Amino acid sequence: MKKETKTKILFFVILVGSVSMLTAVVTDHWAVLSPRVENVNTTCEAAHFGLWRLCKKYIYIEDEEFVGKSCGPISLPGEINCSYFRHFTPGEDSEIFEVKTQREYNISAAAIALFSLLFMILGTLCVLGSLRKGKDYLYKPAGMFFAFAGLCAIISVEVMRQSVKRMIESEETIWIEYYYSWSFACACTGFVLLLLSGIGLLLVSMPQIPRNPWETCTDAEPEQM
Repeated sequence: MKKETKTKILFFVILVGSVSMLTAVVTDHWAVLSPRVENVNTTCEAAHFGLWRLCKKYIYIEDEEFVGKSCGPISLPGEINCSYFRHFTPGEDSEIFEVKTQREYNISAAAIALFSLLFMILGTLCVLGSLRKGKDYLYKPAGMFFAFAGLCAIISVEVMRQSVKRMIESEETIWIEYYYSWSFACACTGFVLLLLSGIGLLLVSMPQIPRNPWETCTDAEPEQM
């Protein structure tokens, strides 16, 4: 396969990975939380959240078969109330999490995700610069930036996972069940695609391997672009 074809494939993978990671950062469906239903003819409070805000959905329960089970599913109709986390909007009076330590986890996950976006931007600038003739050397820094973006993405995912785990295990919380939603899946997809495409660009940027053991890299025939 020609080098030009390889780079086009890698650029497409990078595009998909970048869109996936950007979608994960700006949406708030990383995890869905559900409390236990205690009574009928009342509302229960399910929630989903992301890096920046928490959305609570008040679902009316009228069937006795839901008593003792978790509230939901989140797709059921109900009133939704979304609030940005207090540490990002100083002075907001809305109630956020029942667990105070949750703040530290979300700050860390959000900050690491922003670093991932920063590396994606730097990698994109290198890719755009490499489109000019004779600028193939920019593949190497571009690959490094996208690989770093992928690593930051998985670190952010792990911090968020620990955040949910600690909140569920806390004695102060009302949530009894949880599952990771599509924003979480987008972040994981972004991690895989960005890391692999970054490594791929690094490999493409390496000199062509000599065909004979006694042939040096500089003596090898140049690749056809």
